[in-house]
Amino acid sequence: MILQAMNQYYNRLVNSGADIPLLGFSTGKIHHALILDEKGHLLQVQDLRDPDKKMAPKTMTVPEGENRSANIAANFLWDNTSYVLGKDNKGNEERALKMFEAFKERHRLVGGGIDDEGMAAVLAFLDSWSPDYIYGKYKDLFEKWDDVAGSNLVFRLEKELKFVHERDAVKEAWIGHVGKRGSEVISICSVTGKEAPIARLHPKIKGVPGAQSSGASIVSFNLESFKSYGKDQSFNAPVGEKTAFSYTTALNYLLRFESSQKVKVGDGVTLFWSGRDSPLESFMSHILSEPKKEGEVVDDSGDTKEIRLFLEAARDGKELSMEWLNDGDLDFYILGLSPNASRISIRFWHVCAAREMVRRIGEHFSDLALERSFDNEPEFPDLRRLLRETAVLGKWDNISPLLSGAMTRSLVTGELYPHNLLTAVINRIRSDQKVNYLRAALIKAVLCRKARREGQNQMEVKMALDENNTNIGYRLGRLFAVLERVQERAQPEIKATIRSRFYGSASTTPVAVFSRLISLKNHHLNKLGTKPIAIYFEKMIGEIMEPIKSFPPHLSLEKQGLFAIGYYHQRHEFFKKLKNEKETNND
Repeated sequence: MILQAMNQYYNRLVNSGADIPLLGFSTGKIHHALILDEKGHLLQVQDLRDPDKKMAPKTMTVPEGENRSANIAANFLWDNTSYVLGKDNKGNEERALKMFEAFKERHRLVGGGIDDEGMAAVLAFLDSWSPDYIYGKYKDLFEKWDDVAGSNLVFRLEKELKFVHERDAVKEAWIGHVGKRGSEVISICSVTGKEAPIARLHPKIKGVPGAQSSGASIVSFNLESFKSYGKDQSFNAPVGEKTAFSYTTALNYLLRFESSQKVKVGDGVTLFWSGRDSPLESFMSHILSEPKKEGEVVDDSGDTKEIRLFLEAARDGKELSMEWLNDGDLDFYILGLSPNASRISIRFWHVCAAREMVRRIGEHFSDLALERSFDNEPEFPDLRRLLRETAVLGKWDNISPLLSGAMTRSLVTGELYPHNLLTAVINRIRSDQKVNYLRAALIKAVLCRKARREGQNQMEVKMALDENNTNIGYRLGRLFAVLERVQERAQPEIKATIRSRFYGSASTTPVAVFSRLISLKNHHLNKLGTKPIAIYFEKMIGEIMEPIKSFPPHLSLEKQGLFAIGYYHQRHEFFKKLKNEKETNND
């Protein structure tokens, strides 16, 4: 199913004129170009890397590379310096010379009969080149050899913009060569259902974080125990050569550096696309992707405004007047990948109608909806920003891989959020006593979705302060916030409030601390004297405590979550009033 969907996506890209390789070609990361004259003399070593992207190599369509591990197998018209120049910085000169000889032989075999001056120049260069020239004849060109060694190289003729591998005669000869070396094993392709030459090895997939930089495979067999009915390697899971090329090329297209249809979450990467071109592909990147810089105000113009309007309508359950959503046959695909040594694991795979995906996105943000503490906090927080709130020190690298995968799956399938999400958030709060907007929103989302699925209306949580909510966890959270506020008003110079000492025990074993906190409150109110503010707090505490008959010995995990939300709601209400008072005084 996955390979079939990727095969269809490749065909869609080709038909739409996207910059994607055709059969026999692939994308390569190219660092430098060797500039030759028509006689094959080396004139310049051109740096193709982008200084604006931390010297990232240039992504280029090149003749399809060879599958190789420890074996020597040369590419055509591009490769690393060991193959192209017979030199690297690894110290194994004997092996590098063998690689250079393989590169020369490959070009004699494929390009020897091509009537093209670019190909002739490359062959002349290879015939006359000696690896010693790097430190001798061409030492000025290789002044920064350590920067070139090991990088991927291509060829270009002087005074031409095209690279040699892009010349028409060269491409035609390469396609002819690829056609001759097809598999001799003919069988039924398990993806298309048609008879075709079966791929012995599938092209490598590059760009999955944590996987081998040279590429990894989804379909791969390399042990005797993997044989089926005596069939070696990929012949026991037959996929046609053309189909193997199509699905791997489509995956590499989605995984490319500049792709807006991928996002790294935890140790995995999530890819998404639709059956036909639709704005949902770009919308998803804003829902899952890496956040903007902290404190950056969201720009509500252009594409950002359109995305915001889409998310608002989806969250509020409003009818979306978008033509592509009325297409009931439009499917949306989401694929989660994670590294597994030389292979790639499928973490999750989900297919649904685009309209259903929009409904689930809306449900996700509806569950998260909460009044923000500050205007620059995201109204529609992306997944990575949310998951960071569960990580030690708030670092991306500390996000649990299992939690990130389960969270992504919950968003796209509409299932319950992972139970360990609530545990992770509460543990972080107990660790640093910080109940912020994002953590409170995550807790609300978990509880709201669970309550809706199980019909527990008493666990439903509102966006802002709910004075009618009698849940003991919520009430005690509000009470704790009021007691802290009383302390702050009585001792404005205080730096560490009761939150730093008592939040953990108050939210888990209330009976152990609340009697002491109530006594402490009386001391603080006495400091405030007969001021109206003291009467105001005394009345509020009485109203909150009215339905509380006794302090419970223990709060369940869900009630600890409601404690945090009650605390957040009450604190937010105080600061809303404070903000309004300041604005009124300024007027």
